[in-house]
Amino acid sequence: MSSVATPGVDRAGRTALLVWGTAVAVYLAAVFHRTSLGVAGLEAAERFGIGSAALGTFTVLQIGVYSAMQVPTGVLVDRFGPRRVLTAAALCMGAGQVLFAVAGGFPAALAARALLGLGDAMTFVSVLRICAAHFPRRSYTRFAALTAATGMFGNLVATVPLTLLLSTAGWTATFAATGAATAAYALVVALRVRDTPDGDAERPVAAAPREVLSQVRAVWKVPGNRLGFWVHFATMFAPASLGLLWGFPYLVQAQGMTAPQAGATLSLLVLVGMVFGPVIGETTGRRPILRLPIVWSYMALSAVLWAVLLGWPGGVLPKPVVVVAIGLMSIGGPISSVSFALARDYNPLSRVGTATGVVNVGGFCAITITSFAVGVLLGGDTADAGPRDFRVAFLAIAALLALGSWRMFVWWRRARAAVFEATERGEAVPVRIRRRAWDIPALPAGEAQPRPLDSESANHPAPVRCRGTCHCFR
Repeated sequence: MSSVATPGVDRAGRTALLVWGTAVAVYLAAVFHRTSLGVAGLEAAERFGIGSAALGTFTVLQIGVYSAMQVPTGVLVDRFGPRRVLTAAALCMGAGQVLFAVAGGFPAALAARALLGLGDAMTFVSVLRICAAHFPRRSYTRFAALTAATGMFGNLVATVPLTLLLSTAGWTATFAATGAATAAYALVVALRVRDTPDGDAERPVAAAPREVLSQVRAVWKVPGNRLGFWVHFATMFAPASLGLLWGFPYLVQAQGMTAPQAGATLSLLVLVGMVFGPVIGETTGRRPILRLPIVWSYMALSAVLWAVLLGWPGGVLPKPVVVVAIGLMSIGGPISSVSFALARDYNPLSRVGTATGVVNVGGFCAITITSFAVGVLLGGDTADAGPRDFRVAFLAIAALLALGSWRMFVWWRRARAAVFEATERGEAVPVRIRRRAWDIPALPAGEAQPRPLDSESANHPAPVRCRGTCHCFR
């Protein structure tokens, strides 16, 4: 039987797909472990005898560790290769989930979630680095979106199925089994994943801290990377915060849904993302000019959705309105993949891991702040919180959406200015944009210009030399 070739991966072949599939399974497990507390929050509060603020600490700690590890993970991936990093990630997550299963008190449970966050932090950047090495540049956005969509399946498993499993098998058996399976999968990763089509990269000599900091600073100075940071910050944190922790209590306590109804509603965060992820990846991959218009359209939609959720009289909305709002809000996850396309376009392959890590900090930094702020604003016992309590607490989400939109606009204009200046010098730039009335005349002094695209891999076509205008940041 003849096989149908996947568009954009003819040169990479089946081996590249096998390597990617093996690696992306680790990310799927990471998302499952990350979001498992979303439907087990009320049970965790009862098991460990904690209130809303302490419950929020679980997510704050886990996502805080994740955020803090993104830049170090990017550096590690660039220097030691994604295979080693993914193997360590699977072992860390497995050990963390087993410890969470048997934890007898709040301190041990916190340590377990921190270990989970450490393993989780090493997955997504590693998989995107594999995509950058094994697939052509024109296919990178597509596979980045497919990676995110595949990971969302882990979120789906962590909603209704996990709810049912917890109610039947119990806390200890459920989390111990999933942790042991994840740790065992580390062996598969070690045997099947390869850093590049030619095999693993040679183990480099450890770099001095000054060299590492210099590389991170160089990445941070690129306006396109800074724009990617704020795109990720603004688009993915609100739906993720609901899916990770506060969505289930909100739907049950404030909106009067049953546990199965709340789980089914939260599954929209995954299902809609799985559908729209590949569509957005394919669309923005073929037409980069649509990247930022899509992002800005989503931000406008988010403003309307949160105005409805927070401004509805009494705070209790009709269930269909809540379901539609959650469904539309979930598109933010797939749209956040635009940030990784920006990181890929404006960095050489040897620095993509670091740039991706820097960009990925944005959204998870916002999640950390939101999770803590909502818990503090709720106060007391989560089970006693009502519609008005959640309406006040969710003002934290609205505030961060405003902050993210503002900073994204600032760096969008600076990124465009950098592209124009590179164009005037005759340098190669990824795509074309057209000067508009709102553009700033020049890049502020001291900020890095977008460097020409690399030609480090035969999988990557030569850069486009701009003779007039470029459209990546339009």
